[in-house]
Amino acid sequence: MLVSSLLAIASCCGPGKTENVAAEPPKSTEEQWGVQVQGIYLSAAGYMLDFRYRVVDPHKAADLFRRDIRPHLVDLATGAKLIVPSPPKVGPLRPTNPPQAGKAYFVMFANPGKLVKPGDKVTVVIGDFQARDIIVQ
Repeated sequence: MLVSSLLAIASCCGPGKTENVAAEPPKSTEEQWGVQVQGIYLSAAGYMLDFRYRVVDPHKAADLFRRDIRPHLVDLATGAKLIVPSPPKVGPLRPTNPPQAGKAYFVMFANPGKLVKPGDKVTVVIGDFQARDIIVQ
């Protein structure tokens, strides 16, 4: 009898049971990071990828502009990690000045050998920011 009572208590109140707490819905890119993703486009005869976004909240978007963060792009089909080139006279092909509300920005990623093609899905990673499953135009 004692064993059946303990089993009944464990089944109703054990670690596998949770309270009826509503899960918080995931935040949109705009709500969490203060940016609207506009898309990613092939550029420079297919040897570059041009990621475009618009800042709606400069305070939330500030982390995307930090100089110490190295953005990269992941091709979802191959897992290839593409980086932002940094030509000696120009520097990294991405913005690092403080963001302004309403302004559109870009990040250029190298696409060696034209690995990524139109219609491919990619994820853009800038620090903790991730724009997932973007279809290349």
